[in-house]
Amino acid sequence: MAVPKRKMSRSNTRTRRSAWKAKLTPLDSVTVDGRQVRIPRKLTKAYQKGLLDIES
Repeated sequence: MAVPKRKMSRSNTRTRRSAWKAKLTPLDSVTVDGRQVRIPRKLTKAYQKGLLDIES
């Protein structure tokens, strides 16, 4: 495991942490059972095949 040789300043630590952000999942519009639903792109085929349920 990497161990720092010197103490990192508070401003440098916070800058580094603030630069890392999770991105929102891209959503697709899909028509399932006659209604328009926005779901993650990875799950589009599963919803269309009926493998996953959509909560109302």
